[in-house]
Amino acid sequence: QVQLVESGGGLVQAGGSLRLSCAVSGSIFNILAMGWYRQAPGVQRELVATVNSGDSPSYADSVKGRFTISRDNAKNTVYLQMNSLKPEDTAVYYCKVILKRITLINTYWGQGTQVTVSA
Repeated sequence: QVQLVESGGGLVQAGGSLRLSCAVSGSIFNILAMGWYRQAPGVQRELVATVNSGDSPSYADSVKGRFTISRDNAKNTVYLQMNSLKPEDTAVYYCKVILKRITLINTYWGQGTQVTVSA
């Protein structure tokens, strides 16, 4: 079984920082790509940041220069360092993992973690 456990969300004032983490556990697998998405009430889920194997990280224009995505392969964990947070960053943040097991490639989502930024 594959599980994605997210943590690190919370309430922070504008200009503050948070670090989200997403730990992947399960049987033998190969993580091809990891990323973060977010969804605010009444808004479609949007891409925040992704990092693929062998590629440079990519970011949404709205978070460039403020957010940093990173991977710890030894711990099968992806992080999202969020600095200079703004109220418009308020959303539920979801971890996404593309996983290859044997010959199958599947996409998995974390349970989501709430990030609230006050003005």
